[in-house]
Amino acid sequence: MTRTLTVGLDGSAESRAAAEWAAREAQLLGLPLKLVQVWEPVPVPAPMAQAPLLGPETHQHWTERTTRETADGIRLRHPGLDVITEQLSGRPAEALAGAAKDAELLVLGSRGLSGVGGFMVGSVGLSVVAHAERPVVLVRAGEQAADEHEMDPVGIPSAAAPFRPVVLGLDIESPDEELIEFAFAAAVRRNTSLRVVHGWNPPPYYAYGLSADLELHGELARSETTALAEALLPWREKFPDVEVVEESSYGSPGNHLVDASRAASLVVVGRRIRRNPLGAHIGSVTHTVLHHSTAPVAVVPHN
Repeated sequence: MTRTLTVGLDGSAESRAAAEWAAREAQLLGLPLKLVQVWEPVPVPAPMAQAPLLGPETHQHWTERTTRETADGIRLRHPGLDVITEQLSGRPAEALAGAAKDAELLVLGSRGLSGVGGFMVGSVGLSVVAHAERPVVLVRAGEQAADEHEMDPVGIPSAAAPFRPVVLGLDIESPDEELIEFAFAAAVRRNTSLRVVHGWNPPPYYAYGLSADLELHGELARSETTALAEALLPWREKFPDVEVVEESSYGSPGNHLVDASRAASLVVVGRRIRRNPLGAHIGSVTHTVLHHSTAPVAVVPHN
């Protein structure tokens, strides 16, 4: 069965931005685009039963109309793209996580922070990211195609210019193949470079004398840089046409990735799948990136 690139709609500005991003990505992947809107039936209080315009039937009709109009607009702006629509009912987080199972990617919108770069990720988005077992991309409201590209020769953002680099956040202690391959493939689709960012901190037993021991700090830095290069060597050989820029820096990995997002077309981070009674977990680095990245963020689940 051919997978689709699926996007969750709710009629908001952020979900419309997500749908546009998803349409562009579907064309890069050569996949159909599926627009999914979740209708959550709610009990109607007795006093409202006499007001059909406020009833659940009208709400469902409105969601169907939103999906249909969004699909028509995408077909107009992206001729040749196969666009499918689907209406689901139930709790949005559960329904969208379920929809992700048959998707190559699931794309969701996230509010942009007014006056500050980054996302405001709602409870539904966080829940889907935490439970989906396929990659999920978060796109902030207002995201435009030109935002993912370099400036043109006169200094104006343009979708006709080359893509900005793809940024990958990599933990070299457990570098996951699915995560790395996803980032390389994203760079190939965009014909751009891959910037691999690794942040490190010294082991706790080194911390006491680190500020006074520059030689020790230098040894740790060289060790981390070497480990990063070794982790990426087989991938450089597998994707010889991708320019890879390696960055191993002292400090918080999340902060380094947020800084790198300002010049990225896409930021790729991982989430370890944990099936235990304590529930799903996103991870502190991914959580930081989700809330503060200025570029779209792809969260790739892995074992």
